[in-house]
Amino acid sequence: MSNEVRITPSILNADFAHLDSEIAKIAQASDLIHLDIMDNVFVPNMTFDFQAAAEIIKNCPIPVDSHLMVADVDLIAVQYAEAGSASVTIHVEATSDIRSTLREIKSHGARASIALKPNTSINDYSEYFDLIDMVLIMTVEPGFGGQKFMENMMSKVKEARKLIGSRPIWLQVDGGISLATIEIAREAGADTFVAGSAVFSAQDPAMMVEQLRTQAALH
Repeated sequence: MSNEVRITPSILNADFAHLDSEIAKIAQASDLIHLDIMDNVFVPNMTFDFQAAAEIIKNCPIPVDSHLMVADVDLIAVQYAEAGSASVTIHVEATSDIRSTLREIKSHGARASIALKPNTSINDYSEYFDLIDMVLIMTVEPGFGGQKFMENMMSKVKEARKLIGSRPIWLQVDGGISLATIEIAREAGADTFVAGSAVFSAQDPAMMVEQLRTQAALH
């Protein structure tokens, strides 16, 4: 397991009316900004359309990790790579041609990642590990911020860590990450952590990012 720990705060729990200043609060402390794109089809919530997302990606002072929770993701994933995302994550449940879509993302210079909902088996997608730069294990059902961390997903994180082996693939967890849960996820093998409400509900969001990093690094 890599010794490196990455904290990627999700702006899902930020104040959308003042996104620039919300991102500025955490930019220096964070590795990437996690941008949740929801379409109210694949998940029961709507966040940003492509135009709004492209604006955020363009103006963000640090790299953006775009997490696409949308139906028919094959049709739009490449646009997020073209817009300048450092990383683009597609849900395996929403794609009909994973390999081709991952290749397209990579061809535009972005890292390519697959995400799995809680009920999706990791073993069914091990054949794509030769193409991915990151795998995201959802530790909540996607769609809403502030949900409770699903500790029973740690067996899937451990399985993903085994499948990664010595490959330089990041292992990300998203959902319910806090000072209490980050060490559980780290012990299971995760090295990249999405934290939303824990960061943006803190009095000092940047300090919370650093505390999360320190807590994860202990394990």
